[in-house]
Amino acid sequence: MIGSFTEGLGNYINNFFNLTFSTHVYDKEALPWFYDWTILYWAWWISWSPYVGLFIAKISKGRTIREFIVAVLVIPSLFNFIWMTVFGNSAIWFDMNIGKGALSAVAGNPDALMFQFLEYFPFSTVASFITILIVIIFFVTSADSGIFVMNSIATKNAAKSPKWQTVLWGTLLAVLALLLLNAGGLKALQSMTLITALPFSIIMLLFIVSLLKALSIDQSYYERNFSKATVPWSGRLWKERLKLIVATKDRKSIDLFINTTVKEAFLELQAEFAENGITANINQIKSSKIEIEIKYDVINNFIYGVETSAKNVSNFLVDEENLPEVVKNGAFYPRAYFGDTRESYDIQYFTKNELISDVLKHYDRFLDIVSEERNEMFISTDSHDKTN
Repeated sequence: MIGSFTEGLGNYINNFFNLTFSTHVYDKEALPWFYDWTILYWAWWISWSPYVGLFIAKISKGRTIREFIVAVLVIPSLFNFIWMTVFGNSAIWFDMNIGKGALSAVAGNPDALMFQFLEYFPFSTVASFITILIVIIFFVTSADSGIFVMNSIATKNAAKSPKWQTVLWGTLLAVLALLLLNAGGLKALQSMTLITALPFSIIMLLFIVSLLKALSIDQSYYERNFSKATVPWSGRLWKERLKLIVATKDRKSIDLFINTTVKEAFLELQAEFAENGITANINQIKSSKIEIEIKYDVINNFIYGVETSAKNVSNFLVDEENLPEVVKNGAFYPRAYFGDTRESYDIQYFTKNELISDVLKHYDRFLDIVSEERNEMFISTDSHDKTN
C-alpha cells in the first residue's frame, strides 16, 4: 500500500499537465473514457461549485485564506489520494490474486463492483450496510447544503428564512431529480450536468476576477493609513473636529468651505507671496473649484487646487442608525489636486492655517525638485504635454 501510494502520487505529479490538457483528440479508443470520466467529472464539479462554494464559504467565515486552502483543498486531496490507494489497489490485488478477474468483469457497473469488492473482507454484510448509510448521508447532506444555499440566495443572505421556503426548495429538488431519472435515467442527469456546467464555467472566470479585486480591496483596507487631513491635528480643536466629522457632507456645504476657508487661505498666501516678490494667481474656475497658481516660463507651473468631489456611500452606512447622517445618493468632500499627476486627497478638516501650511509644503517640494539637475527632463514646460 505504501509503495503504491508513493508510485501513484509520483505518477500523478509527473503527468499532471499531460492529464490536464490532453483531450485524446486523435485517440479514438480513449475518447469514450475521456467523455464519461474526465469531461463528465469536470462538468459535475463545476455544476456543484455554486452550492459547495457558498456553503463552505458560509461555514468558514472568520478563517484565514491559508486555513481555508488547507482545510478545503490540501487535506481533502490528501485523503482522496489515500482513499484511492487503499481501495483501488486492494481491488486490483484481489482481482489479480483471489478473484481471478471477477472484479474486472463488473467494472462497467460500479455499484455492483463496490459490494462485490466488500465480499472479500470479513463482516462484509456489516460493511455493506455502512456503505449504504454513508451514501444516504452523502445525498442528504448534499441536498441540505443545496437547500441552504438556495435559501441564502433567495432571502439575500438573511439570518432566518421561512420554514415553508426550505420545504419548497427540497420538494423542487426531489421532483426535478425524479423527472430527470424518469425521462432518461442517469444519462439524463449527466446531460443536465453538462448543460449547466458550461455556462457556469464562464461565470467562474468572473469569480476569479472578483476574488482578485476583493483581495486587493482587503489589502487596501488593512494597510490604509490615517487620512492626510489628520496629520496636523492636535487635541486643541477636538470639539470642532468632531462636529465636522459627524456633519452631513453635501455639495452645498463643501462649496461653502471652498469659497470661505480655502479662498481666504489662498488670498493670504497670494498677498504673502507678493511681499516676497512672487506673483501668484488665484483661479476661481467655478463655485466648486479654485486653485492658486505660480507661473513659470521654463519649468512647469506650480498649481495647488481644491474642488468639490463626490464619492459613493455604502448602503450599510446609509442604513446604519448609529453613524453620521449621510446623503443617500453620495457624499461630497473637498479634494486637493496638483499640477502633476500625483494622487489627490481629502482636506475637509483643514483649518485655514493648516491649509496654508499644506500648500507651502507642496511648494517647498516643488522648489526642491526643480532645483535638482537630474530632474530637468521632467520639469520643462512641455513635459506633461508629452506624457499626457
